[in-house]
Amino acid sequence: MTLLDPKTWQSRPLSGPEYPVTEPATGDTLGTVTLAAPEDIRPAVAASRTAQAEWARVPHFVRAGVLRRAGDLFATHAEELREWIVRESGSIPGKADFELHVAAQECYEAAALASRPAGQVLPTEAPRLSYTRRIPVGVVGVIAPFNAPLILSIRSVAPALALGNGVVLKPDPRTAVCGGLSLAAVFAEAGLPEELFQVLPGGAEVGAALVADPQVPVISFTGSTAAGRAVGEAAGRHLKRAHLELGGNSALIVLADADLDAVISTAAWGSFFHQGQICMTTGRHLVHESLYEEYVERLAAKADSLAVGDPHRSQVHLGPIIDDAQLTKIHGLVEASTAGGARLAAGGTHEDLFYRPTVLAGVDDDTPVYTEEVFGPVAPVRSFATADEAAALAAAGPYGLSLGIVTRDSARGLDLAERIPTGIVHINDQTVNDEAVAPFGGVAASGTGARFGGEANLEAFTDVRWTTVRGDVASYPF
Repeated sequence: MTLLDPKTWQSRPLSGPEYPVTEPATGDTLGTVTLAAPEDIRPAVAASRTAQAEWARVPHFVRAGVLRRAGDLFATHAEELREWIVRESGSIPGKADFELHVAAQECYEAAALASRPAGQVLPTEAPRLSYTRRIPVGVVGVIAPFNAPLILSIRSVAPALALGNGVVLKPDPRTAVCGGLSLAAVFAEAGLPEELFQVLPGGAEVGAALVADPQVPVISFTGSTAAGRAVGEAAGRHLKRAHLELGGNSALIVLADADLDAVISTAAWGSFFHQGQICMTTGRHLVHESLYEEYVERLAAKADSLAVGDPHRSQVHLGPIIDDAQLTKIHGLVEASTAGGARLAAGGTHEDLFYRPTVLAGVDDDTPVYTEEVFGPVAPVRSFATADEAAALAAAGPYGLSLGIVTRDSARGLDLAERIPTGIVHINDQTVNDEAVAPFGGVAASGTGARFGGEANLEAFTDVRWTTVRGDVASYPF
């Protein structure tokens, strides 16, 4: 049975323009969606809030059952959903399968949240029962990007629903189907009440209206640091919580004792997976000076060996960049870097939206691809002499999302990691990792800290209420 029918995939009429669902690899139109306009936010939120009042009273095992069925449905409809992720977002099939696996796991983990202890009994000075209780916040606004559209939507949507909330999701228009409408179809089939979960694809102005709506007390935003600052500022003005998972320029530190035979595959994956369009992408390769020249040579050879093309029709390692604007940004940063003295060891060229995996050597603090988040398949490589220098280089810059350290001495790697502020650390692995059970988030310009997984989801999507109960009415001196 087909899950997504273009004739019926949008149940709520929206006020924005028609928008072509485009396959970046070919430019073909796969369907059409209607975008939301800012005026669509308020009625969608109101509908979700009305449904949420009843959903919050539903027994926990019923909510958990819906989430478990949703998880199962990502497997049941895997073939159809995989094709949408591959064609609409330019993912290779393996990346699409990873998204589907994580989506199912997010639903299963969210199902377990529904029956978590809801509070605690407190000591009290008066003759009464005193306790705390976690209650749903109401309606959660979720704003999700294009790069891992299913994962970066479901990891907020699933726990928010499991904990008794309604959700209004604004996916990126470029991935409105695989990052939005597919979730709505899965949850509808899983038995989620009508109107509780609203999907409104749209631009920044729709996101701004969602942040400003007084009936949305919590915003979960994943996207660029620049956009995240605007969301955080607006949320602050409206006195609401904003959970921000933002950009990164993550470092992979390769110590002198590293095994280059093993590390090159890891390094290439960190920079070139999904064309580098991942917030955790390895954006800086910091390599001990004794290995530097060989590392650059071998990483460049690996880059040259990778196939780039249409992931729906060919077996390739890298698919297309999402659109022309993103490709122009990537290529502009590479050209500015080589003009400034960086050496192009591999790549630096493209055909249509297919950008070759690129390696640049001789980078420094003035090299754009080294200092900025490129969001493309670009690996800048820089040498260091001492562990102190490596720590200083890795800690430099505004971001603090993920860190990889490669060494034969894991304890030494852990010790080095303690000196570098970052939300995520992987010893003997690259920087791109994600699991539904793990907390995820960055520090500094990479976001407002760990938000996803277990306790972090409880904190994000519930409020704590203090309640006391007396047997008799309390008396006072007046």
